[in-house]
Amino acid sequence: MAPEPLRVLLLGGTGEALALGQALEQEPGIAAVYSVAGVTRRPRLPRLPVRRGGFGGVAGLAGYLRQHGVHCLVDATHPFAAGISANAAAAARQTGTTLLAVRRPAWQPGPDEQWHRVADMAAAAQALGPQPGRVLLTIGNQEVPAFCAAPHHHYWIRCLEPPERVPPGARILFQRGPFHYADECRLLREHGIDTLVTKNAGGAATRSKLDAARDCGVRIVMVERPPDPPEAEVATEVEQALAWLRRRRPAAADPRLG
Repeated sequence: MAPEPLRVLLLGGTGEALALGQALEQEPGIAAVYSVAGVTRRPRLPRLPVRRGGFGGVAGLAGYLRQHGVHCLVDATHPFAAGISANAAAAARQTGTTLLAVRRPAWQPGPDEQWHRVADMAAAAQALGPQPGRVLLTIGNQEVPAFCAAPHHHYWIRCLEPPERVPPGARILFQRGPFHYADECRLLREHGIDTLVTKNAGGAATRSKLDAARDCGVRIVMVERPPDPPEAEVATEVEQALAWLRRRRPAAADPRLG
């Protein structure tokens, strides 16, 4: 009789989640479900069973984990999806489900870079100062309303989906990475940008904007990440997360054990 597979719920929405989901498509002994919240209209998906939409908070997620007998909950959401991560940690704690957070390493400033570090979007809007500036926001569509509190600046907003509210006169740039250094320099110079506001998401796909800002003399306002829940183990690479799951699957399902 074949052993029961390791049942995994993978909370996705990032490149790391997609790569991990794709790695699990043919992984023996692991039965994974890929969950997307539905914020992005056409997300890229692995060839796994997909669950769309929210769970209804901690209680709903805990109910799903119990109902489907989930052994491992993998939180591979965006590093700034603090609400989802907190719900995942609470649901895992309530149900005794093992929790793994997949987080790409945060960016670090180079020796010739000086960032204005802030804790949240309200602080970022305040950090722009009283004098009108030309500001590029690369923070996602959900965070943009915070900058309505500083309407005297000229904003360019790069995002995938239209924000609910924008500062007056803001211009929207619907673009998806990866972004190349030369194109980022061209964007900053073409619009005379003097300040870049971004989140410390990490990863290579959008790192070039920081290099371009440095070389174009553009000030960087960096919104730092919220901390991960203390109960979560953390993997910083997809291969590390995959190895973590392989260690937890039934021994007879590991092809190396015959």
